[in-house]
Amino acid sequence: MAMKYLDTMMTDAVRRAQKHYYGREARITGAPERDRLGESEIEFIAERESFYLGTVSETGWPYIQHRGGPKGFLRLLNPATLVFGDYQGNRQLLSTGNLSMDNRVSLFLMDYGNRARLKILGHARVEDARSHPDLAAQLSSPGMRARVERIVFIEVVSFDWNCPKYITPRYSVEEVEELAGSLRARITELETALRAVQPGSELLLRRSEDAGSADISYSSIGERHVTKPEQAPPVPTLYAGDRHPESANGRRRVEHT
Repeated sequence: MAMKYLDTMMTDAVRRAQKHYYGREARITGAPERDRLGESEIEFIAERESFYLGTVSETGWPYIQHRGGPKGFLRLLNPATLVFGDYQGNRQLLSTGNLSMDNRVSLFLMDYGNRARLKILGHARVEDARSHPDLAAQLSSPGMRARVERIVFIEVVSFDWNCPKYITPRYSVEEVEELAGSLRARITELETALRAVQPGSELLLRRSEDAGSADISYSSIGERHVTKPEQAPPVPTLYAGDRHPESANGRRRVEHT
C-alpha cells in the first residue's frame, strides 16, 4: 500500500470521525516523502481513456472535470510526472484558473470493466502549448479537430487503489465489439455445422421477418420444424355511455392502451 496517500488524507478531522463511528482512529507512520508509481500503476494509467480531475477554486469550492481522449492520452513524462494535452474547449478554463491559485489536484482513474480505480494526488501546473511545440505535437491525438492549447504537468505525490465494491461494470463500444466478434464467429461455425447435418440437404436458417421470431428445431433426421409464435390477441374496444356528440354512431369509444 502507498502510505503517503493515507498520511496526506487522514487529517485530524478524519481521525475524529473514525473515532466517533468506529471507536478507534488510524495512525500512519513511516510514510515516505512521495509514493513512486510502480509498474502496475503505470500500465493502468496507459490503458485509460478518461479520468476525473479535481481542483479547488480560490473561494474554496471543489471542482471536478472529466478529461477524455484516446487510450494513453495521459502519459508518463518521467517516473514522477504525468502530462496531458488540454484542448481548446468551451473557454471557461475553470481548472486552469483554479490551478493558478492552488496547484493541488486529485485524479480518479476508473476501469469499469475490471472494477478497479486508482486515486492520485499531485501538484499541477499549466503551461502554454506554444512554449512546448514538440511536446504539444506528441500529445496531439490523430483525428482531433481542436488543437492543444495548454499542457498540464502533474508532479505525483501519492496514490492509492480502491476496492471494487459498488463499481458497476461498464464497457466501451470497442470492448463490446471485441466480445461480440468471437460470438459472431461461433454462430457462423454452428450455422455451417447445421447445414452439414444431412448430406445433400441444405439446412438454412431463414432470416426473414416472418421466421425471425419463430422457434426453429431439428429432428434426428435433419428435418426442420418451425413453430410460429402465438399472435397476441387484439386489444378490446369498449364503449361507454349511451350518446356522445364527439363519437361515431353516438357512442363514446374507450380504447385500452
